[in-house]
Parts: sequence; C-alpha cells; structure tokens
Amino acid sequence: MEAKIIELAYALDTFYFLVMGAFVMWMAAGFTMLESGLVRAKNTAEILTKNISLYSIAVIMYMIVGYNLMYPAGGSGIIPELSFFLGADNTAEAVIASGGDIYYSGISDHFFQVVFVATACSIISGAVAERMKLWPFLLFCVFMTSIIYPVQGYWKWGGGFLDEAGFSDFAGSGVVHLCGAAAALAGVIVCGARAGKYEGDKVNAMPGANLPLATLGTFILWLGWFGFNGGSELIISNVAEANAVSLVLVNTNLAAAGGVMGALILSKLMFGKSDLTMALNGAIGGLVSITAEPLAPTPGLATIIGAIGGLIVVFSIVTLDKMKIDDPVGAISAHGTCGIWGLLAVALTGGSLGAQIYGTLVIFIWTFVVSFIIWTIIKMFFGLRVSAEDEEDGVDVAECGLEAYPEFSKSMDAAPSVYPKK
Repeated sequence: MEAKIIELAYALDTFYFLVMGAFVMWMAAGFTMLESGLVRAKNTAEILTKNISLYSIAVIMYMIVGYNLMYPAGGSGIIPELSFFLGADNTAEAVIASGGDIYYSGISDHFFQVVFVATACSIISGAVAERMKLWPFLLFCVFMTSIIYPVQGYWKWGGGFLDEAGFSDFAGSGVVHLCGAAAALAGVIVCGARAGKYEGDKVNAMPGANLPLATLGTFILWLGWFGFNGGSELIISNVAEANAVSLVLVNTNLAAAGGVMGALILSKLMFGKSDLTMALNGAIGGLVSITAEPLAPTPGLATIIGAIGGLIVVFSIVTLDKMKIDDPVGAISAHGTCGIWGLLAVALTGGSLGAQIYGTLVIFIWTFVVSFIIWTIIKMFFGLRVSAEDEEDGVDVAECGLEAYPEFSKSMDAAPSVYPKK
C-alpha cells in the first residue's frame, strides 16, 4: 500500500510539474506578442523570428550542457562540474528508487527549468529590438543559455555559494529576470540606441505598431506566471503544499494587479495621460517583484510589493531614457529594476537584507560583465547593427526577407490611386 501511495504521489507531482512547465513555456508566446506589439510594424517579422529561434536554442543548449552545469553532480560552490547531455540519473526510475519526500523525475525538472532559461533570453530580445542583426543575437543566446545563465543559476539553485550565504530567490527575480535584464543592458550599451531616438536632450517617441497585441501578450505572461511561481513550489501532493501553491497563485495575481494600478496612476500624475504601455510594464514589474518570495507575504503585502514595482517601472523607464539607454519595450526596467526590488523585498518577510544585496550584486556583476565581453567580441567579428539604410527601412526585409503585414504595406502604396484626386 505504501508503495502505491508513493507511486500516486510521484504521478501527481510529475504531472503538476509538467503542466506548470507548459504554462511557463506559454510565456514565450506572451513575450513574442508583447514585443511584436511594442516595436514598429517594419520590425515585426524579425522579432517573431528571434523569439521562436531563441526558445529553440535554449531547449537545445540546456539539454547539451546548461542543465548539468546548473545542477551538477559535483562542484566547488563557485565552479560547477562540467558534463554534457542528460544522463541515466535523470530518469524517473532513479528518482523513485531514491525515496524521499519529493517525487518527480529529473526529466520533468529539466523541462521545467529549460523554459526558465528561455524566459531570460526573451528579456534580451525586446531590449535590443529594431537595430540588431538576427544571427549575432542568436549567437549570443547560445552563450547565454549554455554558460551565463546556468553558472549563476548553480550558485543559487544548484547549491552553490549564494545558497550557502542565505540568499533567497524563490522563483527567479534575480536568477531569471535580473540575469536577463543585465545581459540586455550590456547588449543595449554595446549596440547603441536606435537612429533618431535621442536628439540632444530630446527623447523622440517611437510608438509600437499594435497595442492590442501587446496587451494580449501581457495577459499571456500573467497567465504563464502562475506556472512560473506556482510550479516553483515543486510538489502539490499533500495538504500543506497544496495550500502553499494556492497562496502563491493568489499573491502572484494580486502583485500583478497592484503593478498595473501603480504604474497607471503614476503615469497619469506624471504625464497627464493614462499610458497603456506603462500599465502593461507595470503588470510585468509587479509579477517580477513578487517572484523572489510569493509565499511568505500576506495577500495585502503582495499587492503593495507589486504596486511599488509598478511605480519603479515608470521611474526606471524615464530614467533610462534620460541616460540614453534605448530599450524599446521597457524590458530592462520591468525585469531588471523590479527584479532588484523583488530581491530586496524578501527582507520584508524575514529574509536577510545583507544576503539579498550580496546575491543581487553577484548576479548582476557576473551577468553584465561576461555579457558585455561576449557582445563586444561578437561585434568585433560579426557586427551587431544592421546598416543605417536597413534600420530606416526596417529589419524585417533586411534580416528575414519578408514583412509581417505585406498587405498593409501594399495598400498604403496603392492609396493614391484608390482615391480620386482633387
């Protein structure tokens, strides 16, 4: 009877883990829609190509080296043991035979973890949009998913020195979101701003082409985040864990709502208008802010943490523009600045502020410095930017050989002959 109960718990927890992983995978669609809605129409096909390609690269590279680097058989706490491909120790039978309180296979854990590394890459995609070549970007994704992300992930989630130092990051405000944002910041600095974005102290608006699509993308991300945070509880096969998952989802939902309202109210006060793009980034900022610790806060505190994240997003986007750091979709602010806030907010529910600051600095410095070096090397050998002419015409045709909205372009060209001349 006991063996049957163990098998039932194993089946339930593995199924839960896989479904939550599928929810997080669906976030790839959310990032794709959000980014394609916030870039100009002439750059849409390229951003779509980047997102489906980076997801595929993440899946392959994490299988080859990333997972075993992040969860190695051994390591010094700083340098993990290097091994390649998923091995026999990742099978379901090995995990069941080992006993213990958590029953799910290493294979399901790999699936759950790989969609996290893809999320980190998606953050970079939007920040460097509209001026970066496709293949140099994808080359960087190879390094991001095989080395940069897994190493700092090992330091916390793989039992490395950050974990031993008491650094807390439940579902990845730092390991996933700050890491992705730091890599994005390095790429934006090396690549430079879009042509015409800044003229002296003036910041020129370059509005996205499809705000309904961007809003849809945000709702998809919101939904996927239930898997992101809920799945990080790992199991659901007992009463205590089931209740914990319920609270995690409630707090995640409330933090996102708080982020929307914080950003919307502040944008109204600062700009005199209720800026939809700020509200969308406010939702993401609220979600990122609660990700470091979605279980310990009360629902009321979770709402406040998310609302502060929404406020931070607005201030951060404005500040980065003043610094002439061009991020077309606000990814660095929503994932990076709010990721820092989320890590520090753990101290509100009993975490060590010193350990949180330490972990935040380590993740940012490692990711930014290594990314900056790799971006620079790629720029030297392959170039990063498209030509000025291709940037003006849009990277869709230059990089992908097609347009996302060809009928729209043709109808615009034909407009003078459709209407009678006066």
